[in-house]
Amino acid sequence: MIKDESVEKIIDESQQGSTLALENNDNNSRKLYIESYGCQMNFSDSEIVASILAKEGFNTTQILDEADLVLVNTCSIREKAEQTVRKRLEKFNAVKKTNPGMKVGVLGCMAERLKSKFLEEEKIVDMVVGPDAYKDLPNLIQEIDEGRNAVNVILSKDETYGDVAPVRLNSNGVTAFVSITRGCDNMCTFCVVPFTRGRERSRDPQSILQEVNDLWERGFKEITLLGQNVDSYLWYGGGLKKDFEKASDMQKATSVNFAKLLELVAEAQPKMRIRFSTSNPQDMTLDVIEAMAKYENICNYIHLPVQSGSNRILKAMNRLHTREEYFELIDNIRKIIPDCAISQDMIAGFPTETEEDHQDTLSLMEYVKYDFGFMFAYSERPGTLAERKLEDDIPGATKKRRLQEIIEIQQRHSHYRTLQHLGKTEEVLIEGTSKKSDAHWMGRNSQNTVVVFPKEHYKVGDFVNVKINECTSATLIGEAVGYSKNN
Repeated sequence: MIKDESVEKIIDESQQGSTLALENNDNNSRKLYIESYGCQMNFSDSEIVASILAKEGFNTTQILDEADLVLVNTCSIREKAEQTVRKRLEKFNAVKKTNPGMKVGVLGCMAERLKSKFLEEEKIVDMVVGPDAYKDLPNLIQEIDEGRNAVNVILSKDETYGDVAPVRLNSNGVTAFVSITRGCDNMCTFCVVPFTRGRERSRDPQSILQEVNDLWERGFKEITLLGQNVDSYLWYGGGLKKDFEKASDMQKATSVNFAKLLELVAEAQPKMRIRFSTSNPQDMTLDVIEAMAKYENICNYIHLPVQSGSNRILKAMNRLHTREEYFELIDNIRKIIPDCAISQDMIAGFPTETEEDHQDTLSLMEYVKYDFGFMFAYSERPGTLAERKLEDDIPGATKKRRLQEIIEIQQRHSHYRTLQHLGKTEEVLIEGTSKKSDAHWMGRNSQNTVVVFPKEHYKVGDFVNVKINECTSATLIGEAVGYSKNN
């Protein structure tokens, strides 16, 4: 998968907002239309919101015009993401003119950052709700029903929504997200997440296991454990990670880190595939890699953002690892899990970046040869340390050229990686019909690479052994040779 600045890191899965009809309650009389933008965590949050509002009389709908409440779950990670959301809000307000009873609300990271503009200056929404305030939605909806604007963007030190069973939005019935942490303590100078999602806290492992077990009972075959930084997961009875040193000896002795959580989940459902995202290189430890190698149902794929190959730029970004430490981590992954796929995030044109810094990034990519990546030109985000302290001094044309060079290398490496699958027989979990052919299934292998093959008698949710005969830089093409042992 290759993303450049033209498409941004926006997974606009909910352009038509919805849940499966089977999630709806016949007794509910109001309609909720919800769209999500940005990271996977936003999509997971939207499922929590849908669950909370289902108890308040709302069923989800795919039809904007019939909605009583329209919510957009927003992202502030890039300027283009915010522009996209603003265009959608214009669309919603145009529909609102023909449906005056409709209310419009903004959720997520933009809500926290732009609450005053949205409510007071531009007056384009009725409600603004931050990522930690979704349980307050019933009160906020009552406010807007009574004709008043409503806002709650207070960040929490303990909210994890571990007691909320998410409604699965746009579900294929096969794969699902399971949130394990919220917030982030890593103050990367380019990132707004610590300001919009607050300090890092972890979810009770028992509530995670309960959700995973429930998903298996409902027929789901794969879960992705989600967090801004999953490798720093740490449960010691509740509280912020930064306060762990103050915990009692008993709490420390019985604490659960990410490697242990992976083991618990893998053992709880040995036939369920397990993925996780996102990892921070400074926090990924050998015990996580060893846990992946130990359990066959933990997929051989790690999303490992590096952002730059230059030590000078990494320091300016406040990334707490060096180029050399990143290489050591890559070497350990390759040694312990030889067929592990690795993907990246990369920023081109960070402030003060020189041609030498850029060449360091290209040489790092040559060393790792990522399977795929998400690549962007730097865009200054208000409120970040980079915006306050560093001049955005790289010309747009230079950013664009450097980004294109990164993309071209990634395309070459992606093809190099897919070629390595040719002739192999690999287990694929069928997720749905191929976007390009109704006669073919689409699924992914353990390395998260898309695989397509003729449908024959197989069905969605089957684990199938597929012999790989052809490939592009992003897709493997093959033929099924039977069910896998996990089916």
